Amino acid sequence: MPRLRSEEYSRREEQFRKEEHLVRSYLSLRKAVGIIGIGLPFALAIGGLLLGIDLQESISAYYHTEMRDLFVGSLCAIAVFLWSYRGFERRDEIAANLACIFALGVAFFPTAPGPETPGFPVICGRLHSFFTAGFFLTLVYFCLFLFRLSDQEKPTGEKFVRNLIYLLCGYAMIACLILIGIVNIPAIALLVRAYKPVFWLEACAIISFGVSWFVKGEAILKDRTLPVTTRLVAPRIPV
Repeated sequence: MPRLRSEEYSRREEQFRKEEHLVRSYLSLRKAVGIIGIGLPFALAIGGLLLGIDLQESISAYYHTEMRDLFVGSLCAIAVFLWSYRGFERRDEIAANLACIFALGVAFFPTAPGPETPGFPVICGRLHSFFTAGFFLTLVYFCLFLFRLSDQEKPTGEKFVRNLIYLLCGYAMIACLILIGIVNIPAIALLVRAYKPVFWLEACAIISFGVSWFVKGEAILKDRTLPVTTRLVAPRIPV
């Protein structure tokens, strides 16, 4: 009898370790995505200035500079992490796979080098805009819906703060997308182009995306009242 209890204990302990490793892998993926998202605008802008490249009209415009490899490589890394991401429900995986496809589209269908670029395929620029909008809208869905789910009937104080951050990041991305559309109106673009508003708005949206994933990876504001592995077996309810 003691031997059977010992074997059962060992089996449960092994299962616990596997579950804990799985959760930590999820958290590591989220943190990696967040770090790349937060760092990309700074890396492009500062790296470009060090190479003598002026601040570009947009984040995507760095594709046509010596910073192309960093731009494309970062998006591909984000895409790989998103494709590898497996959430607790099917919709998590679908959203992550869509975000992966959109990220690759942004990377491999570049924006036009300028407003009027002879010989540049118009369809390529339009696809870039489509993939960019799809990418950010999918990330907004993560922030406003998926990330705010909880496995606890009474969320901790840390979870409440995290949910607030997700809301702010999601709405910030929506606001940036709307403002990008406004500043691209020809009459307005002529007035504000010198200030490179699209770059700053895209940077804000990307950083918001990075912050939300960084927080979701529990790099900060980690729950202090519940073991991380209990989330694998507890039911999830919207908060």
